[in-house]
Amino acid sequence: MESGTRVIRAGLPRPSQGASFLPGPAFASVYHAAGEPGDAPFTYGRFHNPTWTQYEQALSELEGGPALAFASGMAAVAAVFGVVLRPGDVVVVPSDSYYTMRQLVNGYFTEMGVSVKMAPTAGNAQEGRLNGAKLLWLESPSNPRLDVCDIPALIAAAHERGVLVAVDNTTATVLGQCPLASGADFSLASDTKALTGHADVLLGHVAVRDPGWIRKLHTWRSQVGAIPGPMEVWLAHRSLATLDLRLERQCANALTVATFLSERSDVVGVRYPGLPQDPAYAIASRQMQRFGPVVSFVLASRARAEAFLSAGQLVYEATSFGGVHTTAERRARWGGDAIPDGFIRLNIGCETAVDLLADLRQALDKASGV
Repeated sequence: MESGTRVIRAGLPRPSQGASFLPGPAFASVYHAAGEPGDAPFTYGRFHNPTWTQYEQALSELEGGPALAFASGMAAVAAVFGVVLRPGDVVVVPSDSYYTMRQLVNGYFTEMGVSVKMAPTAGNAQEGRLNGAKLLWLESPSNPRLDVCDIPALIAAAHERGVLVAVDNTTATVLGQCPLASGADFSLASDTKALTGHADVLLGHVAVRDPGWIRKLHTWRSQVGAIPGPMEVWLAHRSLATLDLRLERQCANALTVATFLSERSDVVGVRYPGLPQDPAYAIASRQMQRFGPVVSFVLASRARAEAFLSAGQLVYEATSFGGVHTTAERRARWGGDAIPDGFIRLNIGCETAVDLLADLRQALDKASGV
């Protein structure tokens, strides 16, 4: 079954006369549960919810392994670290990966006795840090620079040394690449981004190859309370149906925009894994089915970047990415990433390409005089 069909059908119940295609969200903190707790399918809202069950089934079908929903992408990240890492363990993470993840692992988990080794995404540099590690953390394409590593090769190298592998698949999504099929132990994402795509929910998930990990993750989620709301999960499940359509338009637009930007003399450092001249293209074209909606580039200064953002009419200045609206930000305003002041992370939306190009052109033209 093709991906466009799978996302529309994923997690839906069998047809029942008079029933809706996707049952509405179940708002419940408690359920009728007389007698032994094991006799009731649902007992308490921190443990389970039928709306979660449907969405998790959909994710499991797409990911190729059991999945669990979390309140946010960072809740999913913390859960994987929490069930795997113990004092004295070593984790290898990309030095150019999502900043908040690095803050968490270098903060709380370092304080509890976990050792952190770091290496860049590009060039499979993390392979050289694997000896003695418990967990290898990959993020490809990386956020925000869009470097790519050879995921299957790194998974094989890690497993040869007995190292578990988790892949943050947020930028690519499961329709762009499938980490579990490449042998990863954990595939996770911030569903806030492209998976839901409408800038209206915070959500995350983890999928696993070994069902034993899902039980540990479930215990973590229940005890820590990192649970999603039923309305958010229902909105996410509804949004899955258009994921293939949204990504098709966004990725086509992204390649068009990246090509346009690479031809301008006032723009440097254009990165998009789908550009044939991009340093990541050779690896990305082998392991990715789609190259994602994010393009990055650099303008000459902070002032020029801010002028560009102010001049955009179709491009909202906002953080995050993956949504149907084109957004951009001067990423260095947050700190924590080794990027120039004029670095722009541009999320390409579903607008018509000709309109996007016209808006980007006029905004860049206005900024060029700054």
